[in-house]
Amino acid sequence: DKEVRAIFLRLFAQLFQGYRSCLQLIRIHAEPVIHFHKAAFLGQRGLIENDFLTKVLNGMAFAGFVSERGPPFRTCDLFDELVAFEVERIKADEGNPPKMIKHVRELAEQLFKNENPNPHIAFQKVPRPTEGSHLRVHILPFPRINECRVQELLQEGLARSQGAAPATRGDKKCVVPAGPPVGMF
Repeated sequence: DKEVRAIFLRLFAQLFQGYRSCLQLIRIHAEPVIHFHKAAFLGQRGLIENDFLTKVLNGMAFAGFVSERGPPFRTCDLFDELVAFEVERIKADEGNPPKMIKHVRELAEQLFKNENPNPHIAFQKVPRPTEGSHLRVHILPFPRINECRVQELLQEGLARSQGAAPATRGDKKCVVPAGPPVGMF
């Protein structure tokens, strides 16, 4: 799963390399608007006649991409790093399938680490029931719940959570790297 996602990540990084150089910030409104200059992007790459890329750039998904990734100051991620710093590596890997596969596996590992920041928490395997276990009568009655003890546990948990730091990791906002100019491609 992660390797397929890594392949698509690489594809879109190659497809949209240099997109940041074609972003324009329009400040006539109270809220600044980010505009993508499609003609400049296609012209710099020499792809004005390319129907596929033109349709991709005119789609709603790309408009959402620009509005989400357009601001110059936001949280950076793996895609931003690929577009900004891995241009030469992706270009060099094109003629060498083993290097390309190695890079895809590295990206897949990074995607896995991003989604699973705590590697020590593993999935618990449930053991398969033993042969004939369904024939044994060992059903225990469900115990009565002690309402006072439940309230005590809830109060303890609330007290602990109010004093503890939030469990989510904070994403640090930074200036998004622009990457190399489009003319290099």
